[in-house]
Amino acid sequence: MQDLVAIVVAHDSAHALPDCLAALRAEGVPALVVDNASRDGSADLAERLGARVIRNPRNEGYGRANNIGIRAAEASYVLVVNPDLILRPGAVAGLRAAAASYPDAGLYAPRIVEPDGRFFFQAQSFLALYLRNPQGRRDPPEGDACAPFLSGACLMVERALFLELGGFDEAIFLFYEDDDLCRRVADAGRALVHVHAAEALHGRGRSSAPEPGRVFRARWHIAWSRAYVARKYGLPDPSPGTLLTNGLKAILALLVLRRAGWERYGGAAAGALAALRGRSALAREGLTESR
Repeated sequence: MQDLVAIVVAHDSAHALPDCLAALRAEGVPALVVDNASRDGSADLAERLGARVIRNPRNEGYGRANNIGIRAAEASYVLVVNPDLILRPGAVAGLRAAAASYPDAGLYAPRIVEPDGRFFFQAQSFLALYLRNPQGRRDPPEGDACAPFLSGACLMVERALFLELGGFDEAIFLFYEDDDLCRRVADAGRALVHVHAAEALHGRGRSSAPEPGRVFRARWHIAWSRAYVARKYGLPDPSPGTLLTNGLKAILALLVLRRAGWERYGGAAAGALAALRGRSALAREGLTESR
């Protein structure tokens, strides 16, 4: 059994995969690409670049596809990696060192550098009730630190622990599946560790090629998933407020013929309305609870 395998979920990601897989190869980490019915040759490209590929006949969503890959991986640890993320030299060594230094932790994430040069550190999560930061104050760490949330763009986790916790919640098609996983890891008494010495570059939003309706669809899932995880943990349902605020903005965008505004606000309003009506995200995508 290998000690570490990277899981990369692709959906029309041919533009991003070469750099992502090259960085993994340079770090000595084998890649397993789970292709979500790409139409741009992502699966064939990944195979040519030396990755093992699982081809889903339909888009299963982010969390479900990762679960497929992690179940199929034969490794002690798995590294969840977005296709638009590039590991910097030494990143994997830094993550492995953190796992050795903090063996009781549950999740490890590198210092993720955004396109503008800042590094990502989310100082709050509405699911992290054990670490209150109501003002969202950002005090970026200067070394390894426990965090209330780690981005699903890149996470290292012991495969056995991930499977024991049930993996990513398969009711979620997209968004907030990482918040939910972080909450369950914390509830299991395991820390979430930001590993400062491990660095990765993140394209943010470049995992899939642009397509018509993508913004509407993304905003739909953001609103729906936030409502779903809030209810899951007994928190106030944000759907009524989301529907009211975004519905009014969507109407205004229509009146002034602003397509971008309509997609953004109309998508959020539609997702909130679907959550209030009890419609599932899987149903919207033509999926069922069981595969």
